[in-house]
Amino acid sequence: MLTLILLILSNLFMTTAWYWHLKDGMDKPLFLVILISWGIAFAEYCLAVPANRYGFASGWSAGQLKILQEAIALIVFGLFMIFFLNEPLHWRHLAAFTCIMAAVGFMFIGK
Repeated sequence: MLTLILLILSNLFMTTAWYWHLKDGMDKPLFLVILISWGIAFAEYCLAVPANRYGFASGWSAGQLKILQEAIALIVFGLFMIFFLNEPLHWRHLAAFTCIMAAVGFMFIGK
């Protein structure tokens, strides 16, 4: 459970670090945006590294941790895209999400 919570929090920071400037930072110099994003991403690393260590120590494989992180990243990004960037959700987003969730399922079969 701790691994899942830390991965969710880390993805909130990483999505923000990568995409915040698309809405409110396009007028800022690129170098400044990169520095701000690095600062935000530092918090992501402080959460993601322990999440992976705790998960691995609890018996999760590296593959399971990675596919779970990717699934969480897509969920977080989807919400960010809709609520922060105000972009519409299309059927193809849902279809892609379904495929990723199927991949997650395959990684955890038999675990």
